[in-house]
Amino acid sequence: MNKILLFFLAFSISAFGQNFLFEKSIGLFNDASSFTITAAGLIYVSDRGSDEIILLDTTGNIKYSIGGFGWGQSAFDNPTDVFSNGLAVYVSDNNNHRIQTFDKDLNFISELLTKEASDPDASFGYPLSCATSSQGDLYILDSENKRIVKFDLFGNFIQNFGSFDAGDYMLIDPQQIALSSQNQVFVTDGSSILIFDQYGNGLGKIQADENFTSIRIVFNNLVVTSGEKIFNADLREAGLNLNYININEEIPPESLRSALIFNNKLFILTRDKILIFNRE
Repeated sequence: MNKILLFFLAFSISAFGQNFLFEKSIGLFNDASSFTITAAGLIYVSDRGSDEIILLDTTGNIKYSIGGFGWGQSAFDNPTDVFSNGLAVYVSDNNNHRIQTFDKDLNFISELLTKEASDPDASFGYPLSCATSSQGDLYILDSENKRIVKFDLFGNFIQNFGSFDAGDYMLIDPQQIALSSQNQVFVTDGSSILIFDQYGNGLGKIQADENFTSIRIVFNNLVVTSGEKIFNADLREAGLNLNYININEEIPPESLRSALIFNNKLFILTRDKILIFNRE
């Protein structure tokens, strides 16, 4: 435990980062909120402007889309986040207080809805984000109660953490979560990134001068956005060093939604499209 703690507390934010050159843009969205990419190169985008989930490949071809406003199966009311582990797709259906699960082709599988649960510890409302571990456990960012709620792969409640009793690791304004391949839980919370182990124990904290808005981990590449800035870190390296990413393309103010690195390319989600960059 102590070695992990020291590893994550040895972090830095560098102004001297990597350069990426613009290649192309793909997609056309109304008001994208989040995206994820699988090892097979499938891209899923949540579009809160149209209440849809859109499936694309890395060449920009739209393979399928589902949704529209509603509360039935495969309908959404403000889908704030989408996550895929390659086998299933999980959508944080914010105003419907649920997580909807689909197969990789966006066929409906199930929903998890616990707002009216008899056990208040298992209840979540207005979910902002979710992700699964390598064991299949589902972690949900419960914005109503400002905590993480954890379920097993069958939807059984396990625990919650990060609430008012978490001390230095109490969540105040959480926005998004991501899990590493070692099942550490990263949570953006205002100007901090809080790091927990899979059992909800605090491991470390990253502090910045401005608010973090998104976080994505693909393989060992962690990418976070803060305002109009993008940072990345290689989780295989000793210490958590966030390096600034330089791009040769101007992004309109308030348009940046998220970013990730896949196959040595930088993918940036903006309000209406995905920008793809090559490492210089």
